[in-house]
Amino acid sequence: MFEQAFNDEDVAESDLVTRRGTFRAVAFRADGHEHMALVHGKTKLRENVLVRIHSECMTGDIFGAMRCECGEQLDAALNTIVREGSGILVYLRGHEGRGIGLVDKIRTHVLQDEGLDTLDSATSLGLPVDVRDYTPAARVLKHLRVQSVRLMSNNPDKIAALESHGIPVTARVPSLMKPNQHNIAYLTAKRDRLGHDLPQVEGFTTLPHAR
Repeated sequence: MFEQAFNDEDVAESDLVTRRGTFRAVAFRADGHEHMALVHGKTKLRENVLVRIHSECMTGDIFGAMRCECGEQLDAALNTIVREGSGILVYLRGHEGRGIGLVDKIRTHVLQDEGLDTLDSATSLGLPVDVRDYTPAARVLKHLRVQSVRLMSNNPDKIAALESHGIPVTARVPSLMKPNQHNIAYLTAKRDRLGHDLPQVEGFTTLPHAR
C-alpha cells in the first residue's frame, strides 16, 4: 500500500527557508496525525539516502529539556544532512513519550525523580513502554521515491520497522549525544533494557547527589 501516493488533501509541499538553509517541506496526514518530512539537497537521490526518523518530543525539541537527548539529536541530524548536502528528516507527531502522550509523559517524570527508570515509570502507571508506529515514515519515504536509506539512529527497532515496510537500511549512522547528569539514567535504561546502541554511556560518572 505504500506505493500509492497520498490523496491530494493529505499532503502539501513547499520550500521552507531555515537558519540552516532551504528545505522542501512535505507535510502529510497519516494515522490521525500531521507529520513533516524535510528534504534537503538532491531531490532525485533515491538510494542510500541519509535519513533521520525523529519522534516528537516537545520538552526536548522545543524547550531544550536535558532529561533526554531528543533536542540534541534533532539539531545534530539537521546539521549532518546540511553538511552532507542532502538527506531527509521525517518528524513524526503522536510519538510523545514513546507514544503515551505529553500528559502521561510528564507524570512519568515525577516517578523518575523518585527513582524509577524511564520504562518502570511508564509501566507502574499501567502504560506501555513503546507504542510508536513508524508506518507513516515508511509511507512518506515511498512517496519521495526513496529506495534505500542510511539511517541516523541508535534504535534497532527503527531499522526493523523500515525494512518490514520495504525500505532497506544499508547502513546505520550513530546519533550519539554526550550524556549529562540529568539524562544518564535515561540513556542507561535505553541501552540496557531497550537495546539501543549507546557506547558513550559506558564510564560516565555522575556527580554526588545528582538525579
